[in-house]
Amino acid sequence: MEHEKIGDFLQDQRDEAPDDLQHYFLSFEDSWERKLWHELTNQLVKFYAEPESASQRIPIYNNFVKSFADKINQLKLVTIGLSTASQYRADKERLAFLTTLAKRVDKPASQDAHVYALTSVASNRLRLGDKEGARKDLDKCESILDTFDSVETVVHASFYRTRAVYHQSQLEFAPYYRTTLLYLACVELDDLTAEERQRIAYDLSIAALISDTIYNFGELLLHPILDSLNKTPLSWLRDLLFAFNRGDLQAYDILQAHLKANPLFEKHQQFLHQKICLSALTQLVFSRPPHDRSMTFATISEETKVSHDNIEHLIMKALSLGLLRGSIDQVAEVANITWVQPKVLDRTGIEGMRTRLKEWDTGVERLGNWIEGVGQDVWAS
Repeated sequence: MEHEKIGDFLQDQRDEAPDDLQHYFLSFEDSWERKLWHELTNQLVKFYAEPESASQRIPIYNNFVKSFADKINQLKLVTIGLSTASQYRADKERLAFLTTLAKRVDKPASQDAHVYALTSVASNRLRLGDKEGARKDLDKCESILDTFDSVETVVHASFYRTRAVYHQSQLEFAPYYRTTLLYLACVELDDLTAEERQRIAYDLSIAALISDTIYNFGELLLHPILDSLNKTPLSWLRDLLFAFNRGDLQAYDILQAHLKANPLFEKHQQFLHQKICLSALTQLVFSRPPHDRSMTFATISEETKVSHDNIEHLIMKALSLGLLRGSIDQVAEVANITWVQPKVLDRTGIEGMRTRLKEWDTGVERLGNWIEGVGQDVWAS
């Protein structure tokens, strides 16, 4: 009886399907009758990926897929389930469907599928404003992922994407920045739309600039995601990131007019000015050879455009953040710097490094010649 019922259902669905999708239903019935679950699963995944299948996803899942759901790969079952859930217009209905799906695959042998479904549950909770519920789901996902030696990248990508959205909703800039970079490591940029790439690049840039713990965002500067801002109205944001990286106060002053484009920039304008001044300070130290990093407050004030009275506070801030190492002679008003945090170099920085290496090479050669001249008698003996 069950066999006839499902056969009739597939026949009805084939009649309703567009002409170019009808061949799927012949394959479904053949694989189902022969109990070729692996082949049937792959056929279903392909069918659900077809945009024209949208209107049939819910009835096919409820009347066909669920009848053999426990017999197929549970991760692919969740993939089919997520495509099905996308057709529920009401967020609460979608959440109920996904919650049931997550419970269905919550078995010892399919914890990866459980995490995959549960991250989508958390994502829907965030859309409904249930941040606390989303956080609990994400914490559970993280504890499960920590037990795996390896897991499909699609699972990690889903987790990192949802976790990043949660951090963004909480205005947690540094965690959002780190989590989004982990997400990007799990996906191919070509699989994202141009709009998605621009949005991620924009949000990452804001997080990098506004975070009070991120002072070196070289990983972002080297990431191709930033190229999505080129030749767009947001290209100034990319320029601003590079200006911060090299401590370019002049470029910052020029680009400052764009800061009003985002309320967060306006709110943190004073902090952003302090951050660019710290970057200018580290760039000043970085541009000097290691044996010439004792600088007067007057020199630092001239280079960073910070008033003389505030230079000591600026240096202490850099020391406390771990951007510099060294000491301050308050009486002589001199900063003795022994180490500076490495930076991503642009062409100008690389050229400066090349010049210093050439100077070092010349100095070594002169020293060698001097030793050879002074020690001729020693060599002769």
